[in-house]
Amino acid sequence: MARYQLRETGDALEPVTLHDLDADASVTLAPARGGMATRFSVGGEPVLYLDESTLRDPTKSVRGGVPLLLPIAGRLDGDAWTHEGRRYAMRQHGFGRTLPWSVAASRADGDGASVTLRLEDDATTRAQYPFGFVFEARYALADGALTLTLTATCREGGPMPVHVGTHPYLHIERATKSAARVDTAATRAWDNVARREVALAGLPVLGAVEVDLHLLDHGPRETVLHRPGASDVRLAWSENLPTLVLWTLPERDFVCVEPWSSPAGAFDRGDAARVATGASTSWWWSLRAAATTP
Repeated sequence: MARYQLRETGDALEPVTLHDLDADASVTLAPARGGMATRFSVGGEPVLYLDESTLRDPTKSVRGGVPLLLPIAGRLDGDAWTHEGRRYAMRQHGFGRTLPWSVAASRADGDGASVTLRLEDDATTRAQYPFGFVFEARYALADGALTLTLTATCREGGPMPVHVGTHPYLHIERATKSAARVDTAATRAWDNVARREVALAGLPVLGAVEVDLHLLDHGPRETVLHRPGASDVRLAWSENLPTLVLWTLPERDFVCVEPWSSPAGAFDRGDAARVATGASTSWWWSLRAAATTP
């Protein structure tokens, strides 16, 4: 039997699962729910958290999986931005996580299993974001690791600003969350709860209160979430994702460890990446559940 497989699930909402049989790893995708990965498990252990009730309720934003944040990550001042003298309304984290994506390509061979999802501009997006674009999300499962590559192509109206974020909800039992830790030597952060920049002397305890920190000088493009009683989760990402966001709520079984292309407000500040007409820009990020370290 081939190591890597794509399987149809028969579920209209989560129609496809990628499998790595040797690593006992699987990834499930929900194209209609913002093109997101909803589940990732290794050895029968969940790597991602998912609130099933929010996935099945189209009136709610999905809490769990890996929401795709684009063309903005975070919230704009007044939930709107200005382009060429015109004001455009856009809600927190943009429209990518709420619109249905289509399946553009899929494959399984000796190198892994992958599915590419696509979102293209239409009247709904142009009312918020006046560009002709193609966004693609390629999910690849190989050697037990999940890799997501996001690509933004500008077809018309460039240069096109894009502020990208990935938002993985990493599963962790709430009873153990206060003993969890995220590897970082960051000394400065934007505290999105207090709404001010703060100095860091280590991260706050996870699980006691809401934590929403944009680490401004994390440095390396990798980190580890240490989960007591479960496998560590190792993350790595591309150089053009320099901001690391940490978010969690008390009494919830998740910690979000989120590589972003810049802190929230990139459109307001004017420092979002810009993609010229006819050009493309890509960002990548990967997750791997590894052996627990002492």
